[in-house]
Amino acid sequence: MNKRILFFLTIAMLAAVSVSAQTLKELQAQQKKYAEEIETTGKMIKQTKQNEKATENKLNLINENIRTRKKLINSINQEIIALDQEQLRLEAELVRLEAELDSLKRDYAQLVQMTHYADLQQSPLLFLLSAQDFNQLVRRLRYMREFAEYRQDQVRRIENLKADIQIQSDLIQDNRKEKGSALKAQQREKDELARNERKQKAMLQDLKKQEKQLVSKQRQQQKKIDELNKQIEKAIANQVDRKQQLTKEQELIAGGFAANKGRLPWPVAKGFISGHYGKHQHSVYENVTINNKGIYIQTPEGSDARAVYEGEVTACMVMGATYAIIVQHGNYRTVYTGIQTPAVKAGDKVQGKQTIGRIASNPDEDNKTELQFQVWQDREIQNPELWLAQ
Repeated sequence: MNKRILFFLTIAMLAAVSVSAQTLKELQAQQKKYAEEIETTGKMIKQTKQNEKATENKLNLINENIRTRKKLINSINQEIIALDQEQLRLEAELVRLEAELDSLKRDYAQLVQMTHYADLQQSPLLFLLSAQDFNQLVRRLRYMREFAEYRQDQVRRIENLKADIQIQSDLIQDNRKEKGSALKAQQREKDELARNERKQKAMLQDLKKQEKQLVSKQRQQQKKIDELNKQIEKAIANQVDRKQQLTKEQELIAGGFAANKGRLPWPVAKGFISGHYGKHQHSVYENVTINNKGIYIQTPEGSDARAVYEGEVTACMVMGATYAIIVQHGNYRTVYTGIQTPAVKAGDKVQGKQTIGRIASNPDEDNKTELQFQVWQDREIQNPELWLAQ
């Protein structure tokens, strides 16, 4: 029995060492988050034009769905590993409890046997009456009481151990059920991933056939984006040039904004980064390079843009068919482009997460609803991905 206990305890300790910092609850919370993101992109796919025509927007949505689903599957894999390790720990604890119960039962059996033998030799009453003096009588009474209490305590310990063993057995069964559910969820996600990857492959092939005209369209769009970014850059440069010395309030806001780098809320309630900051190759066309001055966040149709921190609206500029809103946070500024209907005007004070406008949807691109978001420190543009909470 001792060797068996040692084996299980060793396995349990090794399992505990290899468990990641994430607990089962953390993994399950992570899976919930990924499932919500998959649901959001699924909703956005449904909002695209209901036809089989391949478009870059549909491909981007499917790509994001695949990326998130892979994260979800990986998280489920980690949960299964953690459940296996927890199973080993529970089984090792069960073996230890059963061994302790066996030992107690043996000790108790010996105690009962000894008590029975003593009872045959001499009754408790005779044991007391045969005391040589009063002090010895008192000691014998105390001994008998303590002995009786010890027997009762042994019985209680045995009963408590039996209850602990039952609880441990129930925990093992619950763990097995939870693992079974995780395995089923894993298979469902793998099946859905395979279907999405088939769609992705077919859509890529269709887009490659349209490469010439789509590349031309992409370059025209990039040219318009560059012109809009120049307007934003000029507006911010003018604001920086004519700025007065920061007030105490503005200094505090700037300090708070800088202190929250990497923790700022997203400028939308739901969505994903559809265009990353800086220069990078187009996701479909190898000969096309994209240079983003901010990030693009795609979100469900009808979504609002929101301020990422408290500040003051310094501009609400018309840019083609949409608006760009600039919010000042001391010597920092955030820019929100692609607003259809502004909810604020220049001079307004805003708070973090306050709605600043409805994001436009493009009917010519499958109702694509996309916000461009920029972060500036004085005249220097920043990578917004480094400022937002992940």
